[in-house]
Amino acid sequence: MTQPEMTQREELGMEQPTLVVGEALTDILSGPGVRRHAVPGGSPANVALGLARLGHPVQLATRVGRDGFGRRLREHLGESGVALTAGSVVDAATSTATASIAADGSADYRFEIVWELPSSTVYLARVGALAHLHTGSLAATLAPGAAGVLAVVDAARTRATVSYDPNLRPALLGAPSHERPRVERFVAAADVVKASAEDLGWLCPGENVEAVAAGWARSGPSLVVLTWGADGAQAFWPHGSLPVPAVPVRVADTVGAGDAFMSGLISGLLRAGLLGPERPARARLREATGTDRLAPAVVDALLLASRSAAITCTRPGADPPTAAELLG
Repeated sequence: MTQPEMTQREELGMEQPTLVVGEALTDILSGPGVRRHAVPGGSPANVALGLARLGHPVQLATRVGRDGFGRRLREHLGESGVALTAGSVVDAATSTATASIAADGSADYRFEIVWELPSSTVYLARVGALAHLHTGSLAATLAPGAAGVLAVVDAARTRATVSYDPNLRPALLGAPSHERPRVERFVAAADVVKASAEDLGWLCPGENVEAVAAGWARSGPSLVVLTWGADGAQAFWPHGSLPVPAVPVRVADTVGAGDAFMSGLISGLLRAGLLGPERPARARLREATGTDRLAPAVVDALLLASRSAAITCTRPGADPPTAAELLG
């Protein structure tokens, strides 16, 4: 599909949906100068929300309860156009993450979470009309759902492109040596990977995180992005690397900034036709990252992601930008 054809298809509302697989939970924010309050969150849910606000059709396979937290989550996601897949709403408590906000806006998390994959998700990934699949975070590491998430990735990648964000939470994980093989199995199956320097520093102790990211870019993905928070990001592909500058802003907090970067990156690549139905999109992405210089469309998507993260940092909680805010 050419770029004009893809743009026309989007304008007609014919873009196939992105399926996001992973946790939706309630962030309970507290800390010095922060009034304790609860807001919808969860890394994959935040990515789904960001994509929907940027104009993409999105389905979210998750697990939320019928309690007050779950009702607010469903309303929050639905208001921006995120559709929950069958089996995502359960008769159980909604998971929570208590985020303690430090004076510099950074957040430290404590989780009360149960993760089970909706039973319909593998079938949907195998036979559904999908443009792209995104997953990661707790959903890709916590039993009993994590094994099912890998099966979803394997099923979906025969018909759609895949992105992955480890977004590791060490308090809920085993030793790095135990977690690394599973993380790198997801990396190898993905077309696009985003990971923070903090993620790789924990997962690969004693190793240079840039060297790890460069190695990942040679293991299967066409694009790996290492984020450094206020210091920007670094993009790696099989033939090189490129710094991505951060956008200076006045920071309210950093909650959801990495997720907003991810949704902005996916959106930019979708709009460029570099993610989408498996064969043509994957081939175009590999061509765009097939030399020592990234194609301009990839660079544009990275800059879009950086702006998306910056806007999110200017307001409390995980509140990704709309298309009007980001693209206007």
